[in-house]
Amino acid sequence: QVQLVESGGGSVQAGESLRLSCVASGYTSSSYCMGWFRQAPGPEREGVAVIDSDGSTNYADSVKGRFTISQDNAKNTLYLQMNSLKPEDTAMYYCAAEAWSGSCPRRAEWYNYWGQGTQVTVSS
Repeated sequence: QVQLVESGGGSVQAGESLRLSCVASGYTSSSYCMGWFRQAPGPEREGVAVIDSDGSTNYADSVKGRFTISQDNAKNTLYLQMNSLKPEDTAMYYCAAEAWSGSCPRRAEWYNYWGQGTQVTVSS
C-alpha cells in the first residue's frame, strides 16, 4: 500500500520561505501523478501543484511564480518550495498520489492516496 509522509511545515512571516517534503513508500507504478493540496478551515481542498512521472507540472494561479513542485526519484521524495509566502497561503498542506499515465489534474477528489498533512501558517 502507498504511504505518504509530509514534513517541513511551520510558522513564518509574510515574504519568507518554506520547503515541504513528502516521502513516498510502497509505490510501485512507473507512471503516476503526485501533488500538493491545501485546505484552510472550510470544505474546499485546493490543488496547489501537481507533477507527473516525466516532470511536467501544473500550478494553481494563486501560487504560480512563487511555488515550485519537484521530485527526487532516487529519494522517493516530493518537494514544494514556497517563496514569498502570504497570509492567504495559511492552510494544512497535503501530499497526494495516484497511478496514472498522462497529464495530472489538480482535483483533490481524483487522488486516492494521501499523507497526514503538515500545517503552514503565515503571519503578516
